[in-house]
Amino acid sequence: MDKGNPSKLEKWREKYAALVVASTCFISLINSWGNNWVLTGILGLGVLVCGTIGVFDIKRAIQTRNRF
Repeated sequence: MDKGNPSKLEKWREKYAALVVASTCFISLINSWGNNWVLTGILGLGVLVCGTIGVFDIKRAIQTRNRF
C-alpha cells in the first residue's frame, strides 16, 4: 500500500477496526453466555482487550488530528 495518501477505508480501519472486533466479541459473548464457560471467558477477554485497544486508537487519532 502507498503510505502517501491513504484511502477513506484505511483511515476508518485505523480508528475503528478494534472497536468493531470488540463489539462482535460482545455480541458473541451474550449469545454464548451460560452454554460454554470457556468460550464465554475467551470472548470476555476479547471484549476487554480489543475494546481497550480501540479506545487508545481513537485517542491517538484525535491527538494526531489536533497536532496538525
